[in-house]
Amino acid sequence: MSQPGSIHFEISERKILLRIIDVAIVLGALHLVGVVFDFDYFKINEEHWSWIIVLGSYLLFFATVFELYHLQRASRVTATLRGVVFTSSLTSLFYLLTPFFTPSLPENRLQILYFYLAITLSLLIWRAIYLKLFSSSRFYKNILIIADATDAAQVANTLQEADPNYKIAGYINTDIELQIGHDDRINVLTIQEAKDRLEGQEVSEIVIASSHVEGITPELYDWLIELVENGFSVREYTQIYEEITNRVPVQYVGKDFYKYFPFARNNNNKLYMVYHRCFDILFSVLGILIGIIIVPFIFLGNLIGNRGSLFYKQRRVGKNRKHFQIYKFRTMVKNAEAYGAQFASKNDSRITPFGKFLRKTRLDEFPQFYNILKGEMSIIGPRPERPIFVKELSKKIPFYETRHVVKPGLTGWAQVKTKYGETEADSLRKLQYDLYYIKHRSVFLDLRIVVKTLSTIIFFKGQ
Repeated sequence: MSQPGSIHFEISERKILLRIIDVAIVLGALHLVGVVFDFDYFKINEEHWSWIIVLGSYLLFFATVFELYHLQRASRVTATLRGVVFTSSLTSLFYLLTPFFTPSLPENRLQILYFYLAITLSLLIWRAIYLKLFSSSRFYKNILIIADATDAAQVANTLQEADPNYKIAGYINTDIELQIGHDDRINVLTIQEAKDRLEGQEVSEIVIASSHVEGITPELYDWLIELVENGFSVREYTQIYEEITNRVPVQYVGKDFYKYFPFARNNNNKLYMVYHRCFDILFSVLGILIGIIIVPFIFLGNLIGNRGSLFYKQRRVGKNRKHFQIYKFRTMVKNAEAYGAQFASKNDSRITPFGKFLRKTRLDEFPQFYNILKGEMSIIGPRPERPIFVKELSKKIPFYETRHVVKPGLTGWAQVKTKYGETEADSLRKLQYDLYYIKHRSVFLDLRIVVKTLSTIIFFKGQ
C-alpha cells in the first residue's frame, strides 16, 4: 500500500492494464466504425459474441510476440510504433483468414481496409496516450532504501533498471562500520530525516536490503513496525527484486537461499511432469520432421560457408550432473578450440558467416530435438553447459550447481531474457533467471517462454 495521495502502478498491474485496454480500445473502435459506416462485418451481437474472444486472443498473442508488453520497449516510440504495426497486421490477417471462427469475408473489400485501420489507429492513439501518461512524474514511485552503504547504489540501480518509474529518495545506512555513503548520487538519511520525508509524502515505499542484522537498531526497528501497523508499504528487497526482474537474487539471500526454493513443488507434481514430457515428445518429433526438410539446404550452406562436418557434438552437463553429448549444426570453423575451451562471444571470430545466419535464426539448434526425444534434454529449461565451465563457475558463483536439478532445455527463461554469457557477471545473471524458472516453472511460464522464443526468432536475436 502506497502513501495516501500517491499514484503508482506496479509492473504486473501495468501489464494487465495494457492488455485490458488494448482489447477494449480495439473492440470499441471496431464497434464505432461498424455503427458509423453501417458495415455488418464489424457488428458483434449476442449470437456471435465468440468473435470477441477470437479477436482478443489473436491481438494479445501477437502483441506479446512483438513485445508490446515489455515495459521498457513499450516506453519507447519507435519500438511501440513497430510493434503496433506488426501486431495489427498479423491480427487482421489471421482474423480474416479464419472465417470458421470469425465473420465470412465481406463482399465489399473496402471493409477490410477499414477493419485494419480501425485496429491500427486505435492502438497507436492509445499507446501514444500511454507514453505521455506514464512518463508523468505523478506516477513515479519514491523509494527509501534501508541498506549497507556498499550495496545501496547497486540496489537503487537494479530497481531503476527494471522500472524507470522508481525514484530513489535516499537510503538509511545499516553498516555500522562504514558511515560514509558508497555513492554520493544517493542521499544518506538519518532516521529523523526519513521520517520527515514520509510526513511530507516524499516517500511511498520502504525497501529493506540490509545484510547486517545488527545494523537494524532498536530505534529503526520500532519505527518500521509502527509503519507496518499503520498500513505503510515496507517490503523486503529480494521479494521486490524477484517480482520486477523475474530473477532470483542469489547474491543477497545468503545461507537462507534454500528457503526460497520449493523444488519439490513441480518435481513431485506428476500431472505437470507428464505434461512436460508429452510436450517434449510432441515438439521434438515435429522439430525432427522439420529438420529433415531443411537439412539439404543447411548441408549446401555448410558445404560452401563452413567447409567442415555438418553436425557438431559436444559434451554437456545435464540433470543430476550427468554428462551427455549435445548435437548441433556446425557454426564455427574447424579446430575452433585449438587453444582450449572458451565462451562464445557476440562477435566471435570463430563463427563463420553461414554460422552467424544459423545462430541468428536458431536453426543450428534443430539437432537437439534428438536429445529431447532421448530424454536428455527438454524443450524448456536452463541451457546445458560444458563440464569445464560448470566446474569453473561453480567455484565462483554460489548455488550454480542448483540449475542441474531439472533437465537442461533447448530454450529457457534465461535465453529469452538475456544475452550469451561472456563474463562471470553474465553467467550470474543467467543463473538468476534459471533459478527463477526452477522455482516458478508452470504451464503458464512455459507458454510465456515459447512465445518469447518466437519473438527471438522473428527479430533474429539469436547469437
